[in-house]
Amino acid sequence: MSTTFDLLLRGGIVVNQNGIGVADLGIRAGKIAAIGDLAQASAAEEMDAKGLHILPGVIDSQVHFREPGLEQKEDLATGTAAAAMGGVTTIFEMPNTQPATTSAAALQDKLDRAAGRAYCDHAFYIGATPANIDELAALERLPGCAGIKVFMGSSTGDLLVDDDESLARILATGNRRLIVHCEDEERLRERKALAIEAADPAAHPEWRDPLSAFRATDRLLRLARAAGRRVHVLHVSTAEELQILAATKDIATVEVTPQHLTLRAPGCYEILGTRAQMNPPIRSGRHQEALWMALRAGVIDVIGSDHAPHTLEEKARPYPESPSGMPGVQTMLPLLLDHVSEGRLSLERLVDLTSAGPARVFGIAGKGRIAVGFDADLSLVDLEAKRTIRDSWIMSRCGWTPFDGRSVTGWPIGTVVRGRMAMLEGELAEPEGRPVRFLETL
Repeated sequence: MSTTFDLLLRGGIVVNQNGIGVADLGIRAGKIAAIGDLAQASAAEEMDAKGLHILPGVIDSQVHFREPGLEQKEDLATGTAAAAMGGVTTIFEMPNTQPATTSAAALQDKLDRAAGRAYCDHAFYIGATPANIDELAALERLPGCAGIKVFMGSSTGDLLVDDDESLARILATGNRRLIVHCEDEERLRERKALAIEAADPAAHPEWRDPLSAFRATDRLLRLARAAGRRVHVLHVSTAEELQILAATKDIATVEVTPQHLTLRAPGCYEILGTRAQMNPPIRSGRHQEALWMALRAGVIDVIGSDHAPHTLEEKARPYPESPSGMPGVQTMLPLLLDHVSEGRLSLERLVDLTSAGPARVFGIAGKGRIAVGFDADLSLVDLEAKRTIRDSWIMSRCGWTPFDGRSVTGWPIGTVVRGRMAMLEGELAEPEGRPVRFLETL
């Protein structure tokens, strides 16, 4: 008697907790129902996955999709389309929109906007401000909330929290892991004249120097230790930060970006100009090599894209009036697969950093593994495919990538979100993304 599934992927090379090996995947009601030899099974839809590696769906836990208020750069439809095109099945979106996401009403507005328009599953961060500290414990438990985000360095609107008293109060409020952008605001203000005088994006890592990042991260860790609160430090970019983060793994988890792992100063500024401008900056080879060493040593927990699009018109403003940030959600997986091809990263470690790691750090329910009972979120990739990343491939409304013209080996062929093929061979299906569930809020 044969077993029937909704979707059956035959003969793919599955990468999961059992290792790497050929297996069939049977999917029913949006979840993985069987793994193994399913030769006798049938399904409403079948796909020959021979030659493709099947990874747990990529979770990008740091994106800026700009809606509401900044839709000329991006919106939830175009941003999630870019995610699905790049093999990403889940995104967590940042609060620095206009208005900022600092209340229950603002969170619900984003969830409502995403309904019927999002191509992948999603959750949204609440931004901490001096005005909403007493509400954060309740806000972090709302359905669809990815957690609380703190900006210690300059950001949009009133989302800056740069004094120790406010930080200590935030750390003492709630119990989910706090997500933090670490740059020391006082030092940034002191040094901005360097950027103005230079009028050259190559000065960006001098203005926002390694000490500005180290000071903020050091302050955060001391305050987190005193409060007994878990923290997640975003887009770590310096060797010095990694030294103290490696000694505080009991309370701190660490994110790096593909940009910091791939681009290097000063050359990136000479070639890309303000398109290479992001916060914290792309830095020199010494810091990049430290990131790779920390990644191999297990200090890094998560890779997130920090997708932060701006229009080319905005990027063309003279530095430092030009905005910081670059698109990245669509190119994250191709870049990482290329690092696998070049021997810098193992496929198992890629999965840990982009699927299992985010699920573990953020307490995501039912995602991050290819296991029976988990959501059927899958990234189907061809490790041998040689492609060139082009602006014309980018689905983001901004329409460009700093990696235009870069040749890579390894490419996303299909994106499965809860058992439904959201993207196959560069073609998107209809948007059916849903809010992510979290263990703390079930």
